[in-house]
Amino acid sequence: MMRFCDDLGEHGFSWTVDEPMQRTSHALAADGLVWLVDPVDWPEAIDRAAALGRPVAVLQLLDRHNRDCAAVAARLGVPHVVAPTEIPGSPFEVVDVVRRKRWQESALWWPATGTLVVAEAVGTIPFFTVAADPVGVHGLLKPFPPKVLRRFEPRHLLVGHGEGLHGLGTSEALATALQRSRLRILPWLAKLPFALGSSRARRRGR
Repeated sequence: MMRFCDDLGEHGFSWTVDEPMQRTSHALAADGLVWLVDPVDWPEAIDRAAALGRPVAVLQLLDRHNRDCAAVAARLGVPHVVAPTEIPGSPFEVVDVVRRKRWQESALWWPATGTLVVAEAVGTIPFFTVAADPVGVHGLLKPFPPKVLRRFEPRHLLVGHGEGLHGLGTSEALATALQRSRLRILPWLAKLPFALGSSRARRRGR
């Protein structure tokens, strides 16, 4: 089941899949143009995005986040760009988050709206977070969290897994997650079997 979330008004919205890993996709709109980010194909969301402007590209911010990116791009007749280093003609600054052999990840910073879009390095679902933390660093990155994200103070944080954070406290929550990342390793490992077990139970119940 899919549902809308993260309503940014004229600047876009997100939609998410109600499943353990809660895959979240985004439509970002500016000056009559629309960029689809890591989309899971949901016709209702694609139609809503097209109502905001002309789709110009599908952005796959993480190399392994294939999702339905290629299919959506082909249907719309727009480029499918994987882990971009720049997006000409867009209002976004592209941020190199991770550049490894098996992990190529870019993030988007939209200064005009104070929006930061991160595909995988941070997330808001229990797989990423510990206790009451609203956002957490991916488990494999907790020992060495991406320092490049520390320079941003977003009003809106959109993620690839989970609903985003908005308004007062968003930048502080992100900064805290990055600063405490190493301290969260042991608590995260301790809760991981329970989180995975809960995810398996939910899959069996679907």
